[in-house]
Amino acid sequence: MKTENSNRRDFLTKATIAGASLATLPLISAKTAPTPRKSAENYVKLLHKSLTDTQRKVICFPWAHKDSKNGLLRTHVSNNWRITNQPLTSKFYTKEQQVLIRKVWEGLVNPDWIERFDKQFKDDMGGFGKKQGIAIFGNPNKEGEKYEFVLTGRHGTVRCDGDSEDHVAFGGPIVYGHAASGYYEKPAHPNNVFWHQAVAANNLFKMLDGEQRRQALRTEAPAENKIAFRGKGASFEGIAIDSLSKDQKEHAQGVLRALIEPYRQKDRDETLTALKKQGGLDACHLTFYKKDDLGDDGIWDNWRLEGPSFIWHYRGAPHVHVWINVADSANVELNSQNRSGPLRKG
Repeated sequence: MKTENSNRRDFLTKATIAGASLATLPLISAKTAPTPRKSAENYVKLLHKSLTDTQRKVICFPWAHKDSKNGLLRTHVSNNWRITNQPLTSKFYTKEQQVLIRKVWEGLVNPDWIERFDKQFKDDMGGFGKKQGIAIFGNPNKEGEKYEFVLTGRHGTVRCDGDSEDHVAFGGPIVYGHAASGYYEKPAHPNNVFWHQAVAANNLFKMLDGEQRRQALRTEAPAENKIAFRGKGASFEGIAIDSLSKDQKEHAQGVLRALIEPYRQKDRDETLTALKKQGGLDACHLTFYKKDDLGDDGIWDNWRLEGPSFIWHYRGAPHVHVWINVADSANVELNSQNRSGPLRKG
């Protein structure tokens, strides 16, 4: 592949560029030894090196950058936003940079989920990159300096921080979601790539006896973007996981696995480690909400798994939004700075 400027070859290997596109990469022959997979962090560094001064003025910020609208921009999260104005498919980025951005994202998710995420991108934004923006905070190529790459769009905020924030999972709060069949989905959420997570949680609800269901079910959910930690000793709604029977707890662990499955192993491991430090799943409560039950079928579209510094808020009506915030302590600095709004339609 030719580039507009031969100097750009300095930051990309031929293996990265050859045959790559924003949507897919060529399959490796069974007889060919696979190239060792670079981490998302490696690609962030390559991307940062490739940026021109003009590009850096638009998408690069100091680690603690604040703006009047969002506060500490690095930790802001919303269900539908672009952290910087340039869409990834615009001429603002070279083709090689577009490939690098895609490779960063691919490194942040479970490889088995790439096709499903691509369906979500197509349904919600017309495809990867068309309505998404990125920002880089700090300098990923300066030894010892904190940094974070943030990719945002409709129904998706993901982060790559190279363990700069070592007390949090996912580099900070994130969002995922899907409107598979329009803004108002049908009760069974046909073709929604994340609905199976709600089915797993509802199957646990079916395992509860009458008194347990009374504890687990509430009338109305809190605001979906209300994801600040409440800490140990707080009073949580819903049913305590540690009050469940052995088989119910085993199913609850399966729900947790389904929730974290879409993301890379590193972030899954960090999530479980952070959860363990606050008492594990036994320190969490599970709550289902009656309001906005699509189809009035008793399959609860809105539910929330919450612990002292663990929040997984699932809003399934009118379509799926999921808000996540996980740390190993409610006292981490990031939490006090996190601002998660305002809500945007989408």
